[in-house]
Amino acid sequence: MKVRIHRGAKQIGGNCIEVAAQEKRIVLDVGRPLEAAADEIVPLPDVAGLAAADDPDLLGLFISHGHQDHWGLVEQVSPNVPIYIGKGAADILRAAARIYSKAGVDITPAGHLLHRELLEVGPFTITPFLNDHNAFDTYSLLIEADGRRLFYSADLQGHGPKRAIFEEMLRKPPPQVDVMLMEGTNVTADPAPAPGISEEDLRADLARTVRETKGMVLATYSSQSIDRMCSMYSAARRTGHTLVVDLLTARMAIATGRETVPKPGWEQFLVYVPYFLRRQIREDESFDLLPDKAHRIFPEALPERRGELLMTFRMSMARDLERADCLEGACAVWSQWPGYLERANSKPYKDFLAKHAIPLKVHHASGHAYVDDLKKLAEAVAPERLVPIHSFAANRFADHFANVVLHDDGEWWEV
Repeated sequence: MKVRIHRGAKQIGGNCIEVAAQEKRIVLDVGRPLEAAADEIVPLPDVAGLAAADDPDLLGLFISHGHQDHWGLVEQVSPNVPIYIGKGAADILRAAARIYSKAGVDITPAGHLLHRELLEVGPFTITPFLNDHNAFDTYSLLIEADGRRLFYSADLQGHGPKRAIFEEMLRKPPPQVDVMLMEGTNVTADPAPAPGISEEDLRADLARTVRETKGMVLATYSSQSIDRMCSMYSAARRTGHTLVVDLLTARMAIATGRETVPKPGWEQFLVYVPYFLRRQIREDESFDLLPDKAHRIFPEALPERRGELLMTFRMSMARDLERADCLEGACAVWSQWPGYLERANSKPYKDFLAKHAIPLKVHHASGHAYVDDLKKLAEAVAPERLVPIHSFAANRFADHFANVVLHDDGEWWEV
């Protein structure tokens, strides 16, 4: 069995790995690089048969989860390539596509990934392992062929609401792994990185900020992070507030199909539909997307209720909130990677906060494993070789892990 990392050997995001055995091949993820501009056309990696041309030797594309840096180029993939993805992940991406979101896509999978259930594809046996990650329905993948075993961690964490599934991995890791491709988002140039906070710590911090804010709390986080939306709901419940989510987040919550995920109809949970989206829905007559009016909040109710609302905020809602005159006493919460705030495209957001004298607090727990948990994973799996991926500091892996071997993008190597 041979492997070629097309993108990800020395960067975070844009993962794409080609695996070959017995003259057949599969691809793991086809991500869009994080640094790519929104309107930038990023070509597919140079994998025979992945684009329009037919190649019967390419047996399938396996998408580990629903973050764009792992699936974002899938619409350029030939329809002849079978795609495998978790059902929950596919349903969420489809729901996002219906709300006109670039974070969504309608995939018709050839098969679904299920926790520890084997898939046989040509000479490959693929075993998915459900991960604790802030994208719903994320999987690591064990690939077996030619008597060798490759374990691709994909993205994972050990400090989230699904920590039990990470602990199960530590207790019952994939056996006899020859090579582990392990993500290292939180491996940095710092030889002793500080431990980060857990999702439960984050919930306590959020509740404190909500409690201390006189006006509404405007929370910015990824709609695809179902765990983070659940944390927002927890903070609202703890403080007697109501969580208001945008329609995209609401539809994604419904798409999970999980009774434990907050959604329209729950107490202290309402949906706000921005004006631009209401107009689009009228034009398309896609009224089935809207929740019952009893489960929505409208602009005219925002000023009076501002002191009791924890509101999911997108810049597409800014003009609506200004017109509603409901921003007195507001506080903004940023619950994404803080580095995004330093990018040029965050300027309108920061200008909006400055215009209305809204203070900003960062409450974020990484969606990726901290180094201490990565060490536990590496020790549990105990691969013969550990190959870094999804990291800007691959050269620092040897500071923390045993049997590290570095490979460049585009290089074929044997498992």
